[in-house]
Amino acid sequence: MPPVFYLIPGLGADERVFQFLRLHGEVHVLQWLPPQTPREPLPHYAARLAVAVPGGQPCWLVGVSFGGVLAQEVGALRPQARVVLISSFTGPQELPWLGRLARATGLHHLVPPQLLPRLPQVAQWLFGARNGGEYRLLRQILLDTDVAFTRWAIAQLVQWPGRLGQPVVRIHGTADRLLPAGAAHSQYRLPGGHLIIISQAREISRILNELAT
Repeated sequence: MPPVFYLIPGLGADERVFQFLRLHGEVHVLQWLPPQTPREPLPHYAARLAVAVPGGQPCWLVGVSFGGVLAQEVGALRPQARVVLISSFTGPQELPWLGRLARATGLHHLVPPQLLPRLPQVAQWLFGARNGGEYRLLRQILLDTDVAFTRWAIAQLVQWPGRLGQPVVRIHGTADRLLPAGAAHSQYRLPGGHLIIISQAREISRILNELAT
């Protein structure tokens, strides 16, 4: 049987970030759901997202950035699934200093989520968008992101306790400025920043297809 992949995009992103992947199997993109309340717990949200993944089905859960956090939570509910993290993290110890500060102080509540699309050079540097095409895609995704969803997701992300005992395969960029600690803990370290799902799509496709054979 061909492998089955469930792809979970990053914060506020959608299937556009996966457009350059070439996977040999059945591919589904899990679409973000609106949070039921501004304080919906992440495990509760993950359980709703997991409805799209049949319980007894062997599959691959591939999560990018915040999508990797959800992949781990969904994977805990689907024992037949194997989890792959791309540009993501496994617990608060891997957050950058600003993320740890926000976790300790609640600083993230003071920063408007719509700020980043208005600072294009900052966004381009932070995400490591290397060329015009990557930046245009990044900017459009940021502009399309729902503000209420972003506010909920950031709060969940910085407070997430992690799942350190869960086996995962990790792919990370060596120049990731958003989550710089991830490369040291990854089995696959690729040249590039946080957007390796785009800039290294060919190599990531090769890795995923090889893993699934």
